Amino acid sequence: MKSLPATVDVLILGAGGAGYPAAFFLARSGNSVLLVDPIGNLGGDCLAEGCVPSKAMREAALVRALADKFGNFGLRGDKPAVDWRAVLAHKDRVQNTRYAQHREEIARGGALFVQGRGAIVAPNRARIDAADGDTREVEFRHLILGTGSRPARLPIRGAELAITSHELFRIGADLPQPRHLIIIGGGYIGVETASMLQALGSAVSVLEFTAQVLPGFDAELAEFLHASLAQRVRIERSAQVTAIEHARDGYAVRYMQNGKPQSVQGDAVLMATGRVAVLPDGLDHLGVRLEHGHVVVDETLRSSNPQVWAPGDVNGRSMLFHSAVRQSLVVAHCIAAGGQAVDRMHFDAVPMTVFTEPELAHAGLTSAQAEDALGASAVAVTRYDYAHDSRAQIYDETQGFIKLVFSRKDARLLGAQIAGMDAAQLIAPLALALERNLDARALAATSFPHPMLSEGINKAARAFQP
Repeated sequence: MKSLPATVDVLILGAGGAGYPAAFFLARSGNSVLLVDPIGNLGGDCLAEGCVPSKAMREAALVRALADKFGNFGLRGDKPAVDWRAVLAHKDRVQNTRYAQHREEIARGGALFVQGRGAIVAPNRARIDAADGDTREVEFRHLILGTGSRPARLPIRGAELAITSHELFRIGADLPQPRHLIIIGGGYIGVETASMLQALGSAVSVLEFTAQVLPGFDAELAEFLHASLAQRVRIERSAQVTAIEHARDGYAVRYMQNGKPQSVQGDAVLMATGRVAVLPDGLDHLGVRLEHGHVVVDETLRSSNPQVWAPGDVNGRSMLFHSAVRQSLVVAHCIAAGGQAVDRMHFDAVPMTVFTEPELAHAGLTSAQAEDALGASAVAVTRYDYAHDSRAQIYDETQGFIKLVFSRKDARLLGAQIAGMDAAQLIAPLALALERNLDARALAATSFPHPMLSEGINKAARAFQP
């Protein structure tokens, strides 16, 4: 292990999105910073086995799926065959490229970096267990818990037979391409994987416990995706999975649906039932308040212990990499200001994207949430349908919409939901509008490029009536 100081201003456990932005900002601000992570590089699970590798594979799926639309453009040709190992190699190249760039960031970032894990041994002291076997203790003034989350597993018989996103997307993944993948869970990880693997040639079945895919999402978005995805993927809703068993040439997943026992067979089973927070050993020394396994924080990401901050997945409020990055910087700004609340996290402005085909995205309040908070008469909803959009017509992607939710009183944007092509890109300016409290007039007065789907934001805003 590198020589460690006896005391640091800031100890950060975890070098994912919740950890490294704060580390580099605070180091530049003159603080002594120790950053500890078991992977030994930046990016956390997002880069190791999450967002980046899954989207690298997803883009391969999208390119192949374009062949299904060749005829619409007057083109002729064969649909590309899938070289699964080459797809995985492409994913690995992207991951390794980013890891190389991150090593350069670590070298010039100013924070002391150690590959290993941290355990809390006293209210202001931690033991650092390095990957090389060395162990040291260090005292801290501030502690940032950026330890992230891990895939959850249902407590059912045979749960150990299922893979998780780790086995599918990690560097060096050697899982053969499933002929028929059974996915337990219809949340965003489940439906993204279903959409991607089907486009790459696998048969896919999704078993979702609730009555809609994407539980907790705007109902119209969820139904839009279900109607489209169900044309390519078997989707069983209200399916309570009870067991995974070995079966001939693979596995059988048992579930109850409408009071009747059911089963589906495949050669691989993916457990996509959410994520649970990873917390360091010895957390009880800190006296932080927990709820449902997550650290309770305020809008500065400070816990009930004023020395301890918990940005990212560990607080469970917005388990997304880009949200963790912003939370990390909120913490850094406050610590650099002597612990003062000079910055705050606006969770309602964080965009959520679902990289299925078609895409979904949302930010802020749904119309139902806004009406519950303000009353139905205080809320105005405007809409732009892709059927009227020139870019959507060019691509023959006319099934989609942009929905904006406004306050009638002051025309302020309260929320946005998008379904269809480019949804993940289109939500960004609307997240900015939410962060900055912009109103319908600001969005209506902005010229968006033609012929692009972003014009729909302008047109939906112009449709606002107080």
